[in-house]
Amino acid sequence: MKTIIVTGGAGFIGSNFVIYMLQKYNDIKIINLDKLTYAGNLENLKSVQDNKNYVFVQGDICDSELIDSLFKEYNITQVINFAAESHVDRSITDPDIFIKTNVGGTANLLNIARKYWEVDGKYKEGVKYLQVSTDEVYGSLGETGFFMETTPLDPHSPYSASKAGGDLIVKAYADTYGMPVNITRCSNNYGPYQFPEKLIPLMINNALTKKPLPVYGDGKNIRDWLYVEDHCSAIDMVLHKGRPGEVYNVGGHNERENIQIVKTIIGYLREHVDSTIDESLIKYVEDRKGHDRRYGIDPEKIKRELGWYPGTTFEVGIEKTIKWYLDNKEWMDNITSGEYQNYYKSMYEKDV
Repeated sequence: MKTIIVTGGAGFIGSNFVIYMLQKYNDIKIINLDKLTYAGNLENLKSVQDNKNYVFVQGDICDSELIDSLFKEYNITQVINFAAESHVDRSITDPDIFIKTNVGGTANLLNIARKYWEVDGKYKEGVKYLQVSTDEVYGSLGETGFFMETTPLDPHSPYSASKAGGDLIVKAYADTYGMPVNITRCSNNYGPYQFPEKLIPLMINNALTKKPLPVYGDGKNIRDWLYVEDHCSAIDMVLHKGRPGEVYNVGGHNERENIQIVKTIIGYLREHVDSTIDESLIKYVEDRKGHDRRYGIDPEKIKRELGWYPGTTFEVGIEKTIKWYLDNKEWMDNITSGEYQNYYKSMYEKDV
């Protein structure tokens, strides 16, 4: 039985991945290591909490002693690193924690993995370190073209710079020590369990409670959207079939302007929930510092080499996502209490 440590497994993508893997495989054990910051939520994992192949550990990827003890106790064979400070706005106001976690924490995981996996200059069979990264490390695109794995890194925010730094550390361990690694870089994820500081759940929650819908700048920034379950299937495929040392871009070919996303959400809620929800709720606010104009991913490499492709169109995925939040209002109420309310007021209400 393989034992995988999934860091950040109580967050949005991490929790979806843990559930996906435990539903698909009965011959793996997952150790979920999560610090449980504001965005980590064990309610996401209620469906697997009693699974005999699942263990939750609260802790920080920067904690060398803890990570070492987990490798020793559970004979970890693979690492999938989702753990990251991930919100661009927060990185602008507090960059230090992003550097510490996203660069220093990554290096800590690599050091301990190498300690347990490398024997006489060779790595044990079947071990792998997989770094889950973002298309934001590439910077910004013009009106045409797509990010490819060969696109130079050109990050523009403390968040994306810290993720790029983590990626380069991973690459260095492959080049210098021969560690079997992969890096995946995905476009914007959406779906169940996403913390409502992100665009789609923020807009759903605010619209339902008749709060302003804050839209940066002119709202025409473009993102490529990827349904989270499609992302989970891609990571699974890279984990099992990815060539060591390779980077794989994971995208959905679902580019939309931010304002299109907001209006789509308003339209669905107006038709299916409350006819008084309309576009008067939209409030344009001062643009984010260093706001990248467009992201677009070319996922041809992962399609060609591994046979992966996104199975969910945006039209299907956004409807599934909105329905999930409507069906899980208690989850939303619980997660938007306390610290999040304070954060929301500090980051958004001052602008609207």
